[in-house]
Amino acid sequence: MAAPRGWLGTVEAEGISGRQGSSGVEVVFPSDPATPAPLCPHGPTLLFVKVNQGKEETRRFYACSACRDRKDCNFFQWEDEKLSGARLAAREAHNQKCQPPLSRTQCVERYVKFIELSLSQRKFCQGCQQLLLPDDWEKHQEHRVVGDISITQLKRPSQLLYPLENKKTNAQYLFTDRSCQFLVDLLSTLGFTRVLCVGTPRLHELIRLKASGEKKSNIKSLLLDIDFRYSQFYMEDSFCHYNMFNHHFFDGKAALEVCRTFLQEDKGEGVIMVTDPPFGGLVEPLAVTFKKLIAMWKEGQSQDNSQKELPIFWIFPYFFEFRIRQFFPSFCMLDYQHFHRTFICVDEAMKYGCMLEVDYDNHALYKHGKTGRKQSPVRIFTNIPPNKIILPSEEGYRFCPLCQRYVSLENQHCEHCNSCTSKDGRKWNHCFLCKKCVKPSWIHCSICSHCALPDHSCGAPKDGCFICGELDHKRSTCPKIATSKKVNNTLFFRAVRKQKQRKSNKMKMGTTKGQSMNHTSVTRKKSRRERAHQYLCS
Repeated sequence: MAAPRGWLGTVEAEGISGRQGSSGVEVVFPSDPATPAPLCPHGPTLLFVKVNQGKEETRRFYACSACRDRKDCNFFQWEDEKLSGARLAAREAHNQKCQPPLSRTQCVERYVKFIELSLSQRKFCQGCQQLLLPDDWEKHQEHRVVGDISITQLKRPSQLLYPLENKKTNAQYLFTDRSCQFLVDLLSTLGFTRVLCVGTPRLHELIRLKASGEKKSNIKSLLLDIDFRYSQFYMEDSFCHYNMFNHHFFDGKAALEVCRTFLQEDKGEGVIMVTDPPFGGLVEPLAVTFKKLIAMWKEGQSQDNSQKELPIFWIFPYFFEFRIRQFFPSFCMLDYQHFHRTFICVDEAMKYGCMLEVDYDNHALYKHGKTGRKQSPVRIFTNIPPNKIILPSEEGYRFCPLCQRYVSLENQHCEHCNSCTSKDGRKWNHCFLCKKCVKPSWIHCSICSHCALPDHSCGAPKDGCFICGELDHKRSTCPKIATSKKVNNTLFFRAVRKQKQRKSNKMKMGTTKGQSMNHTSVTRKKSRRERAHQYLCS
């Protein structure tokens, strides 16, 4: 049975729209972690359940933790499904086939040999995305090969590598050097000496460039990223092939120990984690992973420091603030609105043989109305006290003495909310009926009893729990979930009995008539069976 199409894309849709849809998919974390999840090419899968307003489906399923689109990873398995030995063997063979062609050790050995070559011998195959040694040249004669790869280029692999992700749009977003420079300056000002870069390859590159430059920086970094191609450019202590959605180290215990050692060095002092997950990623599995990294860091702490927290910069769109703070109540959202990224078009890059980067602030996805906005929707979520983080006044930030944090000039303090309330760079207006500030484009709807866009659909499902509709919890912690499951189980078995009864009646009719069914009858029966099966499994 195939998974529902687009099953992952709707999970966190409420974060984007501000209103939760009538259906979606949620991640389930089993109470018995001893039962291992089946594996796909991206490591352990996650357990999901389809939910609707007031209704939970009876069957749960495993799917890939990292890929939103089944075209990228088509793994699907019902939780209660029993697989034959042949299918398990075929799956194992497929998983092995999808792994990187070279081991981590082989990549390091090739890299050491590559940097010892003369400039004229250093070549890179753009089609295979691979550094080439002289023994490899003959195999790549018909490919697009770039020569004279300098040490500087080797230190900026994100500019050599074409994006693997976002195949649906054939593009990828990476931080610009300006945004990375802002982060590096901020980290240096705050006194950090080690940065765990989770999914931030360009930040990792800039930190290492500064460490090897004329004005040497004392900041070190370790990159954890799902793009295995970075293995070609870094030694074992600088890069780990890693899936942030399931805390999976592809190179096993050796890579895990590299990360543990990095976090626990100097008894865990001077380290910060900076992460930039894909915007389509699910907040809950990310939060679970980050808590595991926090626990790894805490293992090196003394009992006197048991209350301390691992400093974190989580870079994510502002509209996920509520979800992030559900898992990390100590986090606050900084008002820095000038994160710039580049939009890398793969088709154009392959056409012209170079990386073409365009400022993505002009991308339609991030525009407001007809004029658009200059600010990015990306923000920093952190557990570092906001009054310690100085934002640049030349970019339009001021210190609010009442909020004790830096905010944008447009973000005015509301005396009724006692806070600088704007989230998106515009001045928000206070609604006395809702008792909070809202976006300037929203108006109060007397039918819905809350503020919304003027052309919204009245009576649409509200934020909160799928089961009972309350706003203070999610479906997974709903006190009525047991009742809901009981009702759904009753409906499920009732449908099964009806299906069996229909089948029995048809068999009796066929015996009584004593005649064979023609082709049309067979087709109709097959269609009815398929519809019944889809009803039970959808």
